[in-house]
Amino acid sequence: MNRSPAARLGLGVAATVLVAFTLFPVYFMLTTAFNARATSGTDSLLPSNLTLDNFGRALGEGKFTDFMVNSAIVTVATVLFACSIALLGAVAMARFHFRFRTTMLVLILVVQMLPAEALVIPLFLQMKDLRMLNSLAGLVLVYVAFSLPFAIWNLRGFVAAVPRELEEAAYLDGCGWWQMFRYVLLPLVVPGLVATSAFSFVMAWEEFTFARTFLTNEDRMTVGIGLQRFFGQNTDDWGGLMAASTLVTLPVMIVFVLAQRRLGSGLVQGAVK
Repeated sequence: MNRSPAARLGLGVAATVLVAFTLFPVYFMLTTAFNARATSGTDSLLPSNLTLDNFGRALGEGKFTDFMVNSAIVTVATVLFACSIALLGAVAMARFHFRFRTTMLVLILVVQMLPAEALVIPLFLQMKDLRMLNSLAGLVLVYVAFSLPFAIWNLRGFVAAVPRELEEAAYLDGCGWWQMFRYVLLPLVVPGLVATSAFSFVMAWEEFTFARTFLTNEDRMTVGIGLQRFFGQNTDDWGGLMAASTLVTLPVMIVFVLAQRRLGSGLVQGAVK
């Protein structure tokens, strides 16, 4: 408020340039996806003859309907399993005292630091021994394993921030542990659960390396492999490529918008009756 008009104008111009630079790839992707005559990149800067035919080719010829269904199955299963296990693990780490608790927390953090590329071959051999190659269930198992370290650490902070007095008040009112967990603790950790779910969703939806390594059957491919496959077969189809990219990006954008709305509203949900 104390800045001069010139300084405020400069900040406004800088913010506008930064936002325009950030949103330009999204603008280019959308305009190309709806452009009927996109034969090069410059054709989409000022689009004309808008159409949905590009999406039809991506969903039909590109088989993105099947790819998105496979990704949805893998992603939803990953989010449900990862968040459920992580929440229970976070409660155990934050509320219960047992031997080697600190050691387990450090080991969880070490697992989070390992690069995924370094584990591709060991996991491939393990999935082969378990006969889970070319299986969506095997892919879910790997994604859950990689989502758990971050999810447990993230939720542990939210659980630890809940006052123990609320839990004790629930016990005095006659609640058992599961009733206290359901009606007191769970509503208060909703913000952390939403953030963890969003992370797990994005990781599972956009992951490419493990999906490309474990899946060879076209009927089980996810959107990441499908986009690479579509790009290899249609290198000159700018409209179809951008339509396919839009289909891959849209669920992630929707999840982040919904998660952002829930993060604020869930902070005090369940704290006062």
